[in-house]
Amino acid sequence: MTHAADALLETDIDAYLTAHENKSLLRFITCGSVDDGKSTLIGRLLYETKLVFEDHMAALEVDSRKVGTQGGNLDFALLLDGLEAEREQGITIDVAYRFFSTERRKFIVADTPGHEQYTRNMVTGASTADLAVLMIDARKGVLTQTRRHSYLVSLLGIEHVVVAVNKLDLVDYSQEVFEEIEADYRAFAEQLDIPDVVCIPMSALKGDNLLHPSENTPWYHGPALIPYLETVGVDDAVAAGPFRMPVQWVNRPNLDFRGFAGTIVGGTVAPGDAIRVLPGGRTSTVSRVVAGDGDLDEAIAGQAVTICLADEIDVSRGDVLVAADDPAEVADQFETHLVWMHEHQMLPGRPYLLKVGARTVGVTIEQPKYRVNVNTLEHTAARTLELNEIGVANLTLDRPVPFDPYDANRDMGGFIITDRLTNATVGAGLLHFALRRSHNVHWQAIDVDEAAHTRLKGHQPAVVWFTGLSGSGKSAIANLVEKRLHAAGVHTTMLDGDNVRHGLNKDLGFTEAHRVENIRRVAEVAKLMVDAGLVVLVSFISPFRSERRMARDLAGEGRFVEVFVDTPLEVAEDRDVKGLYKKARRGELPNFTGIDSPYEVPEAPEVHLDTTSTTPEANAEQIVEHLRTIGIVP
Repeated sequence: MTHAADALLETDIDAYLTAHENKSLLRFITCGSVDDGKSTLIGRLLYETKLVFEDHMAALEVDSRKVGTQGGNLDFALLLDGLEAEREQGITIDVAYRFFSTERRKFIVADTPGHEQYTRNMVTGASTADLAVLMIDARKGVLTQTRRHSYLVSLLGIEHVVVAVNKLDLVDYSQEVFEEIEADYRAFAEQLDIPDVVCIPMSALKGDNLLHPSENTPWYHGPALIPYLETVGVDDAVAAGPFRMPVQWVNRPNLDFRGFAGTIVGGTVAPGDAIRVLPGGRTSTVSRVVAGDGDLDEAIAGQAVTICLADEIDVSRGDVLVAADDPAEVADQFETHLVWMHEHQMLPGRPYLLKVGARTVGVTIEQPKYRVNVNTLEHTAARTLELNEIGVANLTLDRPVPFDPYDANRDMGGFIITDRLTNATVGAGLLHFALRRSHNVHWQAIDVDEAAHTRLKGHQPAVVWFTGLSGSGKSAIANLVEKRLHAAGVHTTMLDGDNVRHGLNKDLGFTEAHRVENIRRVAEVAKLMVDAGLVVLVSFISPFRSERRMARDLAGEGRFVEVFVDTPLEVAEDRDVKGLYKKARRGELPNFTGIDSPYEVPEAPEVHLDTTSTTPEANAEQIVEHLRTIGIVP
């Protein structure tokens, strides 16, 4: 704090607080390879800006002697590395956010991990940043993780990058080393879309070129880090753009008030403005803009408000209020950049959940168009994406969503992908544009629909899905069930795993990704047959719960019967009429379910068959009786 700020604090506390409140805010991240000094830099910034209290300093001195890496001297990284695992290993694992302030500006900084396995945490920290401080160890130069983080910074739309060539004190403040690293980095950065790159020689531990130009680098004539961060201009294109507000909550405290609460993510809004509600498209006029302390004449991007409308129209959580004369697009198929964040590879065709804004929808991902090599920026062919890999792929949602391209609005164009069963975040990405087929391909209205087929056939349609290990007896039991249904006058068809692979799915192998696609295709075919009024008997190992749930959702409520043909592995192996288990045990059939590929047991099947104590005929009768009970069999 400066003498002027001290004087103002002592003489006019209200004026001081007003001046502090009106300072501009810069959000930035520190990133780079492991042990480049990111945590040390932020710890030193907190120390130099007088934001380390006396008790924290005392604790820092104790911790520095106990687990520090500076030979008993103050280890500023310990101010950030709060997790016990971080202190034990001397690395950053989680994202640490810190606030500090100077006389000219307020800052929120995210200390992001350097290890490749925590790239997902770096993406989290960068998603809201205006600037990136990219740390490079002067002894090591530009590394793979430097390039990876630079690519992510560019991908996430961060326009300002400070390349902090750190630990220069360990190379005797060599100008030659600094200039060589700067040239190497700029040659790589030229291939990226980063408008502003500034390189600063630095020692975060010693404080060189942190607050003031260092006497140890008389050959450097650029800015020190803090003065640059205080003055760098950050264009607020989102605030100048069209109005956008995802609805997070319908605020209805009493009969006389109905408003729609959310955070404005683009533009401004004021009473009298015409708005449109997406994806529905209804229009109205803003009657009030309400904040915590009362009505506002205008609200801007970043503010959390409640908006009241002049008309009583249907608005729900997940809808987006937009400027009526400049609305967002609405689509259900996109080209995207995708960062995969989970140890389990991305499986094309598997149903996931996608969250964009306040709306969560179902999504399937197509095989990537390409994977990005972060070292060379080369596009390489890929069937899937592994942990921390980045690629371009098309997505298909189960319903249209409002969006803006990510480069126009981060909040409207950024998304995360979660696992449908565990809710774990498995990916994050950026919407580029809607595919033309999203607008050009529509559902064709038909007059002879499922209800008409049902009336003609005289029974309800359904999918009866047999799942179990190879050799469990699924096909034999399904065949018996179909004979009984046929005799009862029920219109049926049967989809068998082996038979389908001779035609529709003959191009698929037995990798996990191909198994997912195998079931996706069969589930879609079964849905069409249900629409035609048939009872469809599907006999597939279908080892994964996620795909069986997808098939259930496609069939529709009350149209899906899961039959678990429960046979222990040792019994299935004893039967082994095809000799498949023997081949799998010899390593001749990789990815064989039950041997080296998992089978996920159904959690709540409608019919659970024990094939070790009952005959196939008895099992078939049990299924028919269930279908009769639920009204499928007349």
